Amino acid sequence: MLFPTLGFHVFFLAVFALNRLMARARDWRVIMLLLASWLFYGLWDARFVALLIASSGWNWLFARIIAAGHGPRLAWLWLAILGNLGVLGWFKYAGFLADLAGMPLAQAIILPVGISFFTFQGLSYVIDVYNGRTRPARLLDLTLLMSFFPHLVAGPIVRPSHLLPQLRHPPRLGRQEAMACLILILWGTVKKAVIANDISVHLVDPVFTDPAGHSSLELVLAAYGYAVQIYCDFSAYTDMAIGLAGLLGFRFPRNFDQPYRAVSLQDFWRRWHISLSSWLRDYLYIGAFGGSRQALWRTCLALFGTMVLGGLWHGASWNFVIWGALHGGVLVAERLWQRARPATWPVLPAWAGTVITFHIVALGWIFFRCSEFSGALAFLRGMAAGHAGGAPLASGWILALMALGMACHFGPRDGVQRSARALAVMPGWAVGLIGTLVLLVIEGLRGGGIAPFIYFQF
Repeated sequence: MLFPTLGFHVFFLAVFALNRLMARARDWRVIMLLLASWLFYGLWDARFVALLIASSGWNWLFARIIAAGHGPRLAWLWLAILGNLGVLGWFKYAGFLADLAGMPLAQAIILPVGISFFTFQGLSYVIDVYNGRTRPARLLDLTLLMSFFPHLVAGPIVRPSHLLPQLRHPPRLGRQEAMACLILILWGTVKKAVIANDISVHLVDPVFTDPAGHSSLELVLAAYGYAVQIYCDFSAYTDMAIGLAGLLGFRFPRNFDQPYRAVSLQDFWRRWHISLSSWLRDYLYIGAFGGSRQALWRTCLALFGTMVLGGLWHGASWNFVIWGALHGGVLVAERLWQRARPATWPVLPAWAGTVITFHIVALGWIFFRCSEFSGALAFLRGMAAGHAGGAPLASGWILALMALGMACHFGPRDGVQRSARALAVMPGWAVGLIGTLVLLVIEGLRGGGIAPFIYFQF
């Protein structure tokens, strides 16, 4: 069940109405949201609802043991972590390792949707309890934290200390907040159903499927197109997730902050998939590897290792390893240059940093998009060959959508809040009319169907 579909709209309206009716009945509200989340997930594959429940129970149990101080706390923590990583490793990496060993196992393993996201939710909870950042939660509350349908299958990764306290209070939704949520949902629908889908269907998919059959210009346009597509696709999901959760009375953190305006790769990771990059920073780079509180060479190794593991988090493929290594290598180079740059040398202008950073990111997206290393190499060779092709694949409409997608980065950061304030003073019928017109425009512009979000595969 995808967000921008009629079936989901009916589902959400029912959940929204029940959520309002149960606003003061905390436990019944949590149970209702939990059952709704399991229904939402079960419509993808009912077999894995039990896995979701078992994962929640596993982390709840070990967090209680750790908080009670029974036995060696660190050993209990490691057992909890290994249990989470063992499940994630089986579903996500067993097939990859078996293929390397010449055992065709990959086809027999079905990857549960969103397993990386709810596993990271569980890991952050049990680690935070161990470190004293979060108090042990009720089983009911923790299960909802890990199962809550707005962020279940593609994030954002909401920290326990952020969401669990919100379960203790009845939902509050002011008119301006409601308008902001509706704007996020509608804008997310535009980005997904119109911009990302059309760019994918009419440019990116055909070119990446057969790079040898297209000109160098088309390959370059497809590389730029995928940079726009993946941003619009993924940020659309999190916009809608934040808006849907907001209408139910929950506040999710911002997950994107105009990432293609970044002036360095370090700045890019402060802006792109913020919930994942901050998770990797806090729990892996600092928590496991020691961060920057050590010798420079160890800091660089930790930085590089974190990004390679971040690449592997996305999937069992050498291309994801290369993508992570590319980002890790550039981050290390930036760190070394910060130390070695002569004080008398001029600082790179912001616009130049933005252009260079964007093209490094776009280069990495080629490995991210291609399923095989050989496909990525063929794509890069085709770009460098400079050969001409037939009629241009990218129409004026697709180029306009790419321009619109990139323009998302250069508007005011508080554009949603400004629009929400303007809508909040309008009568309800006018807001409804505007929303209906936007939906009609979306329906008229979008293609035949809605493809799954890119990050559902992770």
